[in-house]
Amino acid sequence: MGYRKLGRDSSARKALFRDLTTDLIINERIETTEPKAKELRSIVEKMITLGKRGDLHARRQVAAYVRNEIADEETGQDAIQKLFDDVAKRYEDRQGGYTRVLKLGPRRGDGAEMAIIELV
Repeated sequence: MGYRKLGRDSSARKALFRDLTTDLIINERIETTEPKAKELRSIVEKMITLGKRGDLHARRQVAAYVRNEIADEETGQDAIQKLFDDVAKRYEDRQGGYTRVLKLGPRRGDGAEMAIIELV
């Protein structure tokens, strides 16, 4: 199988990754468990590649996945606008590898391996 199930059914897994993708685009750095971060990496890289393409079809594909949340209160910019205007412009000359996963160690309580995933 080409992906991790993470102990969830398909709809819960899709909702989880939609939320994590949106949060990573808005905050550019989030802390989560290591398996979630490693799985999220491929999704976010595909979204940034669509953002670099920049045409209407790519924008609609991203809008179908990323949640419509406000990224910047001052400008009223949402997550999709931030992806296309800010994040994609930053990686115009880069051919991939837009994210970095840093391992943190076990979480206190249940011992889950934690990691930080951030945009490079």
